[in-house]
Amino acid sequence: MPENNLQSPLISVVIPTYNRGWILKEAVDSVLAQKYPAYEVIVVDDGSTDDTAAILAGYGNRITMLRQENRGVSAARNRGVRKAGGNLLAFLDSDDLWLPGKLEAQADFFHAHPEMLICQTEETWVRNGRRVNPKNRHKKPSGDIFEPSLELCLVSPSAVMLRRELFEEMNGFDERLPACEDYDLWLRIGCRYPVHLIDTPLIIKRGGHDDQLSRQPSLDKYRIESLKTLIDSGRLSEGHRQAAVRVLIKKCRIYENGCLKRRRDAEAAVYQKLAARFE
Repeated sequence: MPENNLQSPLISVVIPTYNRGWILKEAVDSVLAQKYPAYEVIVVDDGSTDDTAAILAGYGNRITMLRQENRGVSAARNRGVRKAGGNLLAFLDSDDLWLPGKLEAQADFFHAHPEMLICQTEETWVRNGRRVNPKNRHKKPSGDIFEPSLELCLVSPSAVMLRRELFEEMNGFDERLPACEDYDLWLRIGCRYPVHLIDTPLIIKRGGHDDQLSRQPSLDKYRIESLKTLIDSGRLSEGHRQAAVRVLIKKCRIYENGCLKRRRDAEAAVYQKLAARFE
């Protein structure tokens, strides 16, 4: 673990993983290749049954390895943060990669902007080994990200760095959500604070494999739950609340229609009732 100093505050890097032995080493190596002088790497094995433990053991004291029963990515990230010693936190999904200079660029940003609490970098998308261009609706905003992020998640965990006090203020990732937990956290942050974008691609976001959480069916169910909780919290400004309600109703109607087509009438009625509550 590199040593901390006053000019280079310690950054804690948290990598959650579950049965990703086939790709995990590339992710860890991309962090250990960073030239920033003060960071620690914490890998949380969320109950893997493959060769993950053996792979991580090979790193010796270059990383901290934690193991827990399978509780989901939110619990794994939160566990890593509890172990972390840094005042700056960064996350890396175990199927993604960092490019050289990622930590340094974000540390420099926080040094230059001590009032800022969170930033992310731009990213390069790779699907099934081939580079692809994101669609316009995936374009990352900078600053007030709340309303653009209501439809879909526009902040990548692997691209984020944030101050520890912000993570703790938000009580971390919501462990009740099996997916869309990042969408939920960024909205809770974005309704209060700006999220700056460093417009340089410093991560490779890889997808197309079968175990991607974003490939789970019915993801909007979890986004609806996140929106409902946020609206009911009373923390939103009137403008943000109106925008969130519009999106919640839209998502409820789409999900309701999907349930009806699949003859899940009882489930459809739940979302019909929820939408009607806010109309």
